[in-house]
Amino acid sequence: MHHGSTPGAPSGGRITAPPAVGRTSAPGTSSTTNPTSTTNPATTPVLQPGTGPVRSSRYLPAEADQVLWGRLPNGDDRPVVTLAPGDDLTIDTVSHEGLLPDQGSDPVAFFGRHGVPPEHVLVDAVAIARTGRRHPEQDGPHVVTGPIAVEGAEPGDVLTMTVLETLPRVPYGVVSNRHGRGALHGEYPVDGTTVSVFADVVPGDDGPRGRIPITEGGDRYARFPLAPFLGIMGVATPGERLHSVPPGRHGGNIDVNLLQVGAQLHLPVLVPGALAYVGDPHFAQGDGEVALTAMEASLRATVRFDVTPAAEAAQQFGELVWPLVETHEHLVPTGLDPDLDEAVRACVRHAIAILGARYGMEPHLAYAYLSAATDFDVSQVVDLVTGAHARIRKADFEDVR
Repeated sequence: MHHGSTPGAPSGGRITAPPAVGRTSAPGTSSTTNPTSTTNPATTPVLQPGTGPVRSSRYLPAEADQVLWGRLPNGDDRPVVTLAPGDDLTIDTVSHEGLLPDQGSDPVAFFGRHGVPPEHVLVDAVAIARTGRRHPEQDGPHVVTGPIAVEGAEPGDVLTMTVLETLPRVPYGVVSNRHGRGALHGEYPVDGTTVSVFADVVPGDDGPRGRIPITEGGDRYARFPLAPFLGIMGVATPGERLHSVPPGRHGGNIDVNLLQVGAQLHLPVLVPGALAYVGDPHFAQGDGEVALTAMEASLRATVRFDVTPAAEAAQQFGELVWPLVETHEHLVPTGLDPDLDEAVRACVRHAIAILGARYGMEPHLAYAYLSAATDFDVSQVVDLVTGAHARIRKADFEDVR
Protein backbone atom coordinates (compact mmCIF):
# COMPACT_ATOMS: atom_id res chain seq x y z
CA MET A 1 0.00 0.00 0.00
CA HIS A 2 1.40 3.36 -0.99
CA HIS A 3 0.96 6.23 1.42
CA GLY A 4 2.09 9.71 2.19
CA SER A 5 0.95 11.61 -0.89
CA THR A 6 -2.06 13.75 -1.55
CA PRO A 7 -5.29 11.82 -2.19
CA GLY A 8 -6.43 12.24 -5.75
CA ALA A 9 -2.89 12.42 -7.11
CA PRO A 10 -2.09 10.23 -10.11
CA SER A 11 -1.88 6.62 -9.07
CA GLY A 12 1.49 5.03 -8.46
CA GLY A 13 -0.16 1.64 -8.09
CA ARG A 14 -1.17 -0.80 -10.76
CA ILE A 15 -4.42 -0.66 -12.63
CA THR A 16 -4.71 -2.71 -15.76
CA ALA A 17 -6.88 -3.01 -18.78
CA PRO A 18 -8.96 -6.17 -18.63
CA PRO A 19 -7.52 -9.32 -20.19
CA ALA A 20 -10.95 -10.16 -21.56
CA VAL A 21 -14.13 -8.16 -21.57
CA GLY A 22 -17.35 -9.96 -20.76
CA ARG A 23 -20.27 -10.03 -18.44
CA THR A 24 -21.24 -12.92 -16.28
CA SER A 25 -24.33 -12.56 -14.13
CA ALA A 26 -23.76 -12.69 -10.41
CA PRO A 27 -25.31 -15.60 -8.50
CA GLY A 28 -23.27 -14.84 -6.38
CA THR A 29 -4.30 -25.00 12.74
CA SER A 30 -7.76 -25.49 12.91
CA SER A 31 -10.42 -28.03 13.28
CA THR A 32 -12.06 -28.41 9.89
CA THR A 33 -14.95 -30.16 8.23
CA ASN A 34 -14.79 -31.44 4.68
CA PRO A 35 -17.66 -32.16 2.28
CA THR A 36 -15.69 -35.08 0.78
CA SER A 37 -15.25 -33.44 -2.56
CA THR A 38 -14.34 -30.59 -4.00
CA THR A 39 -14.55 -28.03 -6.48
CA ASN A 40 -16.42 -27.82 -9.73
CA PRO A 41 -14.81 -25.17 -11.94
CA ALA A 42 -17.25 -26.02 -14.72
CA THR A 43 -19.94 -24.54 -12.47
CA THR A 44 -17.86 -21.74 -10.99
CA PRO A 45 -14.68 -20.98 -12.96
CA VAL A 46 -11.54 -20.11 -11.02
CA LEU A 47 -10.78 -16.42 -11.69
CA GLN A 48 -7.07 -16.07 -11.17
CA PRO A 49 -5.66 -12.51 -11.40
CA GLY A 50 -5.79 -11.23 -14.95
CA THR A 51 -7.95 -14.08 -16.24
CA GLY A 52 -11.65 -14.47 -16.91
CA PRO A 53 -14.43 -11.95 -17.49
CA VAL A 54 -13.95 -8.31 -16.52
CA ARG A 55 -16.97 -6.04 -16.85
CA SER A 56 -15.37 -2.61 -16.52
CA SER A 57 -12.92 -1.02 -18.95
CA ARG A 58 -10.49 -0.90 -16.01
CA TYR A 59 -9.46 -3.64 -13.63
CA LEU A 60 -7.81 -3.46 -10.20
CA PRO A 61 -6.11 -6.67 -9.05
CA ALA A 62 -5.46 -7.46 -5.39
CA GLU A 63 -1.69 -7.36 -5.52
CA ALA A 64 0.09 -8.26 -2.29
CA ASP A 65 2.10 -5.02 -2.17
CA GLN A 66 -0.96 -2.83 -2.64
CA VAL A 67 -3.65 -4.28 -0.39
CA LEU A 68 -4.05 -3.57 3.30
CA TRP A 69 -4.43 -6.58 5.57
CA GLY A 70 -6.24 -5.95 8.83
CA ARG A 71 -6.42 -2.15 8.60
CA LEU A 72 -8.49 0.37 6.64
CA PRO A 73 -7.05 3.22 4.55
CA ASN A 74 -6.69 6.67 6.07
CA GLY A 75 -6.45 10.14 4.60
CA ASP A 76 -2.68 9.93 4.16
CA ASP A 77 -2.76 6.86 1.91
CA ARG A 78 -2.02 7.29 -1.75
CA PRO A 79 -4.78 5.96 -4.03
CA VAL A 80 -4.03 2.94 -6.18
CA VAL A 81 -6.37 4.40 -8.81
CA THR A 82 -8.20 7.69 -9.34
CA LEU A 83 -11.64 7.76 -10.99
CA ALA A 84 -13.98 10.46 -12.23
CA PRO A 85 -17.44 10.56 -10.63
CA GLY A 86 -19.67 8.06 -12.41
CA ASP A 87 -16.82 5.74 -13.37
CA ASP A 88 -16.96 2.05 -12.62
CA LEU A 89 -14.13 -0.30 -11.76
CA THR A 90 -13.73 -4.08 -11.64
CA ILE A 91 -11.95 -5.04 -8.42
CA ASP A 92 -10.53 -8.35 -7.29
CA THR A 93 -11.10 -9.11 -3.62
CA VAL A 94 -9.49 -11.86 -1.56
CA SER A 95 -11.04 -13.64 1.40
CA HIS A 96 -8.87 -13.94 4.50
CA GLU A 97 -10.09 -17.47 5.21
CA GLY A 98 -7.34 -20.00 4.53
CA LEU A 99 -4.67 -17.30 4.94
CA LEU A 100 -4.70 -16.80 8.72
CA PRO A 101 -2.16 -18.22 11.19
CA ASP A 102 -4.73 -20.44 12.93
CA GLN A 103 -5.26 -22.09 9.52
CA GLY A 104 -1.54 -22.51 8.84
CA SER A 105 -0.93 -19.35 6.72
CA ASP A 106 -0.69 -21.62 3.67
CA PRO A 107 -3.79 -21.53 1.44
CA VAL A 108 -2.54 -24.30 -0.87
CA ALA A 109 -2.09 -26.71 2.05
CA PHE A 110 -5.26 -25.59 3.86
CA PHE A 111 -7.56 -25.97 0.86
CA GLY A 112 -5.67 -29.03 -0.35
CA ARG A 113 -6.86 -30.87 2.76
CA HIS A 114 -10.38 -30.36 1.39
CA GLY A 115 -9.63 -31.72 -2.07
CA VAL A 116 -8.91 -28.40 -3.77
CA PRO A 117 -6.10 -28.81 -6.31
CA PRO A 118 -3.29 -26.21 -6.17
CA GLU A 119 -4.33 -24.62 -9.48
CA HIS A 120 -7.75 -23.82 -7.97
CA VAL A 121 -6.19 -21.81 -5.13
CA LEU A 122 -5.90 -18.09 -5.95
CA VAL A 123 -2.31 -17.02 -6.53
CA ASP A 124 -2.97 -13.56 -5.09
CA ALA A 125 -4.25 -15.19 -1.89
CA VAL A 126 -1.03 -17.22 -1.70
CA ALA A 127 1.08 -14.10 -2.24
CA ILE A 128 -0.77 -12.15 0.44
CA ALA A 129 -0.42 -14.99 2.95
CA ARG A 130 3.33 -15.01 2.34
CA THR A 131 3.85 -11.27 2.84
CA GLY A 132 3.12 -11.34 6.55
CA ARG A 133 2.31 -7.60 6.47
CA ARG A 134 -0.19 -7.99 9.28
CA HIS A 135 0.28 -7.87 13.03
CA PRO A 136 -1.51 -11.00 14.25
CA GLU A 137 -2.49 -9.46 17.61
CA GLN A 138 -3.16 -5.85 16.66
CA ASP A 139 -4.73 -6.05 13.19
CA GLY A 140 -7.98 -7.47 11.91
CA PRO A 141 -8.26 -10.43 9.52
CA HIS A 142 -9.64 -8.71 6.42
CA VAL A 143 -7.83 -8.11 3.13
CA VAL A 144 -8.85 -4.69 1.74
CA THR A 145 -8.44 -3.60 -1.89
CA GLY A 146 -7.94 0.15 -2.43
CA PRO A 147 -7.97 3.04 -1.73
CA ILE A 148 -9.79 4.38 -4.76
CA ALA A 149 -9.90 8.17 -5.12
CA VAL A 150 -12.85 9.92 -6.75
CA GLU A 151 -12.03 13.27 -8.31
CA GLY A 152 -13.64 16.26 -6.65
CA ALA A 153 -15.03 14.41 -3.63
CA GLU A 154 -14.71 16.58 -0.53
CA PRO A 155 -15.77 16.21 3.11
CA GLY A 156 -19.49 16.97 3.38
CA ASP A 157 -20.26 15.28 0.06
CA VAL A 158 -21.80 11.82 -0.13
CA LEU A 159 -20.10 8.97 -2.00
CA THR A 160 -22.41 6.37 -3.51
CA MET A 161 -21.01 2.94 -4.35
CA THR A 162 -23.30 0.93 -6.63
CA VAL A 163 -22.68 -2.82 -6.94
CA LEU A 164 -22.92 -3.75 -10.63
CA GLU A 165 -21.60 -7.29 -10.57
CA THR A 166 -20.19 -9.89 -8.16
CA LEU A 167 -18.47 -12.92 -9.69
CA PRO A 168 -17.28 -15.79 -7.48
CA ARG A 169 -13.56 -16.33 -8.07
CA VAL A 170 -13.53 -19.90 -6.69
CA PRO A 171 -16.11 -22.68 -6.19
CA TYR A 172 -15.66 -22.96 -2.42
CA GLY A 173 -15.60 -20.98 0.81
CA VAL A 174 -15.17 -21.23 4.58
CA VAL A 175 -17.30 -20.47 7.66
CA SER A 176 -15.21 -20.03 10.83
CA ASN A 177 -15.76 -19.71 14.55
CA ARG A 178 -12.74 -18.57 16.54
CA HIS A 179 -11.39 -16.51 19.43
CA GLY A 180 -14.33 -17.40 21.67
CA ARG A 181 -16.40 -14.97 19.60
CA GLY A 182 -19.76 -15.20 17.91
CA ALA A 183 -23.27 -15.00 19.31
CA LEU A 184 -22.55 -17.97 21.61
CA HIS A 185 -19.10 -16.87 22.76
CA GLY A 186 -18.05 -18.96 25.73
CA GLU A 187 -20.01 -21.93 24.37
CA TYR A 188 -18.38 -22.22 20.93
CA PRO A 189 -15.84 -23.22 19.80
CA VAL A 190 -16.25 -26.02 22.32
CA ASP A 191 -12.54 -26.80 22.80
CA GLY A 192 -11.31 -23.26 22.23
CA THR A 193 -9.62 -23.96 18.89
CA THR A 194 -10.65 -22.47 15.59
CA VAL A 195 -13.36 -24.39 13.75
CA SER A 196 -13.24 -23.73 9.99
CA VAL A 197 -16.07 -25.39 8.08
CA PHE A 198 -15.30 -25.89 4.39
CA ALA A 199 -18.29 -25.25 2.12
CA ASP A 200 -18.20 -26.00 -1.58
CA VAL A 201 -20.36 -24.81 -4.47
CA VAL A 202 -22.53 -27.28 -6.40
CA PRO A 203 -25.12 -26.92 -9.17
CA GLY A 204 -28.76 -26.39 -8.23
CA ASP A 205 -32.00 -26.13 -10.16
CA ASP A 206 -32.01 -22.35 -9.69
CA GLY A 207 -28.25 -21.77 -9.94
CA PRO A 208 -25.16 -22.62 -7.89
CA ARG A 209 -25.71 -23.43 -4.22
CA GLY A 210 -23.43 -23.71 -1.23
CA ARG A 211 -23.38 -26.87 0.82
CA ILE A 212 -22.28 -27.84 4.33
CA PRO A 213 -22.24 -31.45 5.59
CA ILE A 214 -24.76 -32.67 8.14
CA THR A 215 -22.09 -34.74 9.92
CA GLU A 216 -18.27 -34.70 9.82
CA GLY A 217 -17.17 -36.65 6.74
CA GLY A 218 -20.75 -37.59 5.89
CA ASP A 219 -22.44 -37.64 2.51
CA ARG A 220 -25.59 -35.71 3.43
CA TYR A 221 -25.62 -31.93 3.10
CA ALA A 222 -27.53 -28.76 3.82
CA ARG A 223 -27.72 -26.82 0.54
CA PHE A 224 -28.41 -23.09 0.47
CA PRO A 225 -28.62 -20.33 -2.17
CA LEU A 226 -25.66 -18.09 -2.86
CA ALA A 227 -26.15 -14.34 -2.51
CA PRO A 228 -22.73 -12.74 -2.99
CA PHE A 229 -21.89 -9.34 -1.50
CA LEU A 230 -18.99 -7.34 -0.12
CA GLY A 231 -18.96 -7.25 3.67
CA ILE A 232 -16.56 -4.29 3.66
CA MET A 233 -17.34 -1.16 1.64
CA GLY A 234 -16.10 2.11 3.03
CA VAL A 235 -14.30 5.45 2.85
CA ALA A 236 -11.06 6.52 4.47
CA THR A 237 -10.95 8.45 7.74
CA PRO A 238 -8.57 11.12 9.06
CA GLY A 239 -5.98 10.00 11.60
CA GLU A 240 -4.57 6.53 12.10
CA ARG A 241 -5.64 3.58 10.01
CA LEU A 242 -8.63 1.93 11.66
CA HIS A 243 -8.83 -1.75 12.62
CA SER A 244 -10.74 -3.66 9.93
CA VAL A 245 -13.30 -5.33 12.21
CA PRO A 246 -15.52 -2.62 13.79
CA PRO A 247 -17.81 -0.79 11.33
CA GLY A 248 -18.68 2.88 11.77
CA ARG A 249 -19.80 6.06 10.06
CA HIS A 250 -17.10 5.36 7.47
CA GLY A 251 -18.82 2.09 6.55
CA GLY A 252 -16.17 -0.62 6.64
CA ASN A 253 -17.22 -4.03 7.91
CA ILE A 254 -20.97 -3.37 8.00
CA ASP A 255 -21.90 -6.88 6.78
CA VAL A 256 -25.35 -5.89 5.46
CA ASN A 257 -26.30 -8.78 3.20
CA LEU A 258 -28.64 -6.61 1.12
CA LEU A 259 -25.58 -5.10 -0.62
CA GLN A 260 -25.96 -7.47 -3.55
CA VAL A 261 -25.98 -6.62 -7.25
CA GLY A 262 -28.03 -3.47 -7.88
CA ALA A 263 -27.73 -2.15 -4.32
CA GLN A 264 -26.10 1.13 -3.35
CA LEU A 265 -24.18 2.24 -0.29
CA HIS A 266 -24.25 5.94 0.57
CA LEU A 267 -21.41 7.16 2.79
CA PRO A 268 -20.29 10.58 4.03
CA VAL A 269 -16.99 11.68 2.46
CA LEU A 270 -14.54 12.19 5.32
CA VAL A 271 -11.26 12.99 3.50
CA PRO A 272 -10.49 14.59 0.11
CA GLY A 273 -10.96 12.09 -2.71
CA ALA A 274 -13.08 9.83 -0.47
CA LEU A 275 -10.45 7.04 -0.79
CA ALA A 276 -12.93 4.17 -1.02
CA TYR A 277 -12.12 0.50 -0.56
CA VAL A 278 -13.78 -2.92 -0.59
CA GLY A 279 -13.12 -6.35 0.92
CA ASP A 280 -14.46 -9.17 3.12
CA PRO A 281 -16.20 -10.93 0.20
CA HIS A 282 -19.05 -13.31 1.02
CA PHE A 283 -20.91 -15.94 -0.98
CA ALA A 284 -23.78 -16.07 1.55
CA GLN A 285 -24.64 -14.69 4.98
CA GLY A 286 -27.63 -14.91 7.25
CA ASP A 287 -28.68 -11.82 9.20
CA GLY A 288 -26.72 -11.85 12.45
CA GLU A 289 -23.70 -13.78 11.10
CA VAL A 290 -23.95 -15.62 14.40
CA ALA A 291 -20.96 -18.02 14.24
CA LEU A 292 -18.55 -15.11 13.55
CA THR A 293 -18.08 -15.36 9.78
CA ALA A 294 -20.33 -15.84 6.78
CA MET A 295 -19.48 -18.17 3.89
CA GLU A 296 -16.28 -16.28 3.19
CA ALA A 297 -14.99 -16.54 -0.37
CA SER A 298 -13.24 -14.31 -2.89
CA LEU A 299 -15.22 -12.22 -5.40
CA ARG A 300 -14.50 -10.12 -8.48
CA ALA A 301 -16.76 -7.11 -8.04
CA THR A 302 -17.61 -4.24 -10.36
CA VAL A 303 -18.61 -1.06 -8.55
CA ARG A 304 -19.65 2.42 -9.76
CA PHE A 305 -18.60 5.49 -7.78
CA ASP A 306 -20.79 8.61 -7.74
CA VAL A 307 -20.55 11.82 -5.72
CA THR A 308 -23.44 13.97 -4.46
CA PRO A 309 -22.29 17.52 -3.55
CA ALA A 310 -22.84 18.63 0.03
CA ALA A 311 -25.78 20.99 -0.62
CA GLU A 312 -27.71 18.42 -2.62
CA ALA A 313 -26.72 15.66 -0.21
CA ALA A 314 -28.29 17.54 2.70
CA GLN A 315 -31.64 17.48 0.91
CA GLN A 316 -31.45 13.79 -0.04
CA PHE A 317 -29.90 12.32 3.08
CA GLY A 318 -30.03 14.88 5.88
CA GLU A 319 -27.08 14.45 8.21
CA LEU A 320 -25.73 11.06 7.19
CA VAL A 321 -24.72 9.81 10.63
CA TRP A 322 -24.53 6.14 9.62
CA PRO A 323 -24.15 4.31 6.29
CA LEU A 324 -27.32 4.18 4.21
CA VAL A 325 -28.02 1.20 1.94
CA GLU A 326 -30.50 1.52 -0.93
CA THR A 327 -31.96 -1.26 -3.03
CA HIS A 328 -34.55 -1.13 -5.82
CA GLU A 329 -37.31 -1.74 -3.27
CA HIS A 330 -36.00 -0.39 0.02
CA LEU A 331 -34.26 2.42 1.82
CA VAL A 332 -32.08 0.68 4.40
CA PRO A 333 -30.83 2.95 7.19
CA THR A 334 -28.35 1.40 9.59
CA GLY A 335 -27.44 1.83 13.24
CA LEU A 336 -24.18 0.79 14.90
CA ASP A 337 -23.11 0.43 18.52
CA PRO A 338 -21.23 -2.06 20.72
CA ASP A 339 -24.57 -2.68 22.46
CA LEU A 340 -27.17 -4.25 20.15
CA ASP A 341 -30.06 -2.47 21.89
CA GLU A 342 -28.33 0.86 21.24
CA ALA A 343 -27.62 -0.14 17.64
CA VAL A 344 -31.37 -0.72 17.10
CA ARG A 345 -32.17 2.65 18.70
CA ALA A 346 -29.60 4.34 16.47
CA CYS A 347 -31.16 2.65 13.45
CA VAL A 348 -34.64 3.89 14.40
CA ARG A 349 -33.32 7.45 14.78
CA HIS A 350 -31.59 7.14 11.40
CA ALA A 351 -34.81 5.88 9.81
CA ILE A 352 -36.78 8.83 11.22
CA ALA A 353 -34.14 11.23 9.94
CA ILE A 354 -34.04 9.79 6.43
CA LEU A 355 -37.85 9.86 6.14
CA GLY A 356 -37.72 13.51 7.12
CA ALA A 357 -34.96 14.38 4.67
CA ARG A 358 -36.29 12.35 1.74
CA TYR A 359 -40.06 12.89 2.14
CA GLY A 360 -40.51 15.70 4.67
CA MET A 361 -42.22 13.34 7.13
CA GLU A 362 -42.64 14.74 10.64
CA PRO A 363 -40.70 12.75 13.25
CA HIS A 364 -43.65 11.54 15.35
CA LEU A 365 -45.46 10.40 12.22
CA ALA A 366 -42.34 8.70 10.88
CA TYR A 367 -41.97 6.90 14.22
CA ALA A 368 -45.55 5.64 13.95
CA TYR A 369 -45.07 4.59 10.33
CA LEU A 370 -41.92 2.63 11.16
CA SER A 371 -43.72 0.79 13.94
CA ALA A 372 -46.59 -0.14 11.63
CA ALA A 373 -44.80 -0.94 8.40
CA THR A 374 -41.02 -1.44 8.65
CA ASP A 375 -38.94 -4.48 9.59
CA PHE A 376 -35.81 -3.93 11.68
CA ASP A 377 -33.17 -6.63 11.24
CA VAL A 378 -29.93 -7.53 12.96
CA SER A 379 -27.08 -7.10 10.45
CA GLN A 380 -24.43 -8.76 12.60
CA VAL A 381 -23.60 -9.30 16.28
CA VAL A 382 -19.94 -10.34 15.91
CA ASP A 383 -17.88 -7.35 14.76
CA LEU A 384 -17.21 -5.70 18.16
CA VAL A 385 -19.64 -2.98 17.05
CA THR A 386 -23.02 -4.61 16.37
CA GLY A 387 -25.31 -3.54 13.55
CA ALA A 388 -29.02 -3.20 12.82
CA HIS A 389 -30.76 -2.15 9.63
CA ALA A 390 -34.31 -1.26 8.62
CA ARG A 391 -36.12 -2.01 5.36
CA ILE A 392 -38.33 0.95 4.43
CA ARG A 393 -40.44 0.19 1.35
CA LYS A 394 -40.00 2.98 -1.20
CA ALA A 395 -43.33 2.00 -2.78
CA ASP A 396 -45.10 3.24 0.37
CA PHE A 397 -44.11 6.78 -0.63
CA GLU A 398 -44.85 6.69 -4.36
CA ASP A 399 -47.65 9.24 -3.98
CA VAL A 400 -45.49 11.69 -2.00
CA ARG A 401 -44.54 14.74 -4.04
